Amino acid sequence: MSAKKEHISETPATQFLRKQGVAFTEHPYDYEEHGGTSVSSRELGVDEHAVIKTLVMQDEAAKPLLVLMHGDCKVSTKNLARQIGCKSVEPCKPEVANRHSGFLIGGTSPFGTRKAMPVYVESSILELGKIYINGGRRGFLVGIDPAVILKVLPAKPVQCALADPA
Repeated sequence: MSAKKEHISETPATQFLRKQGVAFTEHPYDYEEHGGTSVSSRELGVDEHAVIKTLVMQDEAAKPLLVLMHGDCKVSTKNLARQIGCKSVEPCKPEVANRHSGFLIGGTSPFGTRKAMPVYVESSILELGKIYINGGRRGFLVGIDPAVILKVLPAKPVQCALADPA
C-alpha cells in the first residue's frame, strides 16, 4: 500500500454530501468482485456491523426503494414489507438497480441517487457512533455520523435485520 494519499474523484454521493454540508471521512480500499462488506471491513480494519450496505429493492408494483443494512446482517424482506405496508419486497436485478440509483452494484450509495427513492434504515444503525457507507463507487466508503441519514435522506427507521449465518 502506498503512503501517498490517493486522490478520490468526486462522485454524485460525495457531491451530495458536500452540498448538504455533511462532514465525512474518505476510505478507499481494494475492491473485490462479490467480496461485499466482509472485504471492506477487513481492508479498513473496522467492524463489519458498522459497514452499511445500500440495497436497491422493489415492492410488488416494481417501485424502487433503498434499504440500509448492517454489513453482517441480511434483510428480512417479509418483515420489511409488513412494516412499510407492501405485499412483498425483493432485491432488484443489477441492471434495474443501476437504472434507479445511477450506481454500479458494489458501488451503490444512498446519497446522490439518480432517482429519488424512499429509504429504509435498520434502526440499530442509528445507534452506532460512526458508520462506513458507500461513497458512490466500488472500493470507496465514507465514514459519517449515522444521524446524518435522517437529516439528509427521506429515511424511515425499520426493524428487518436477520443475523447473517456466515
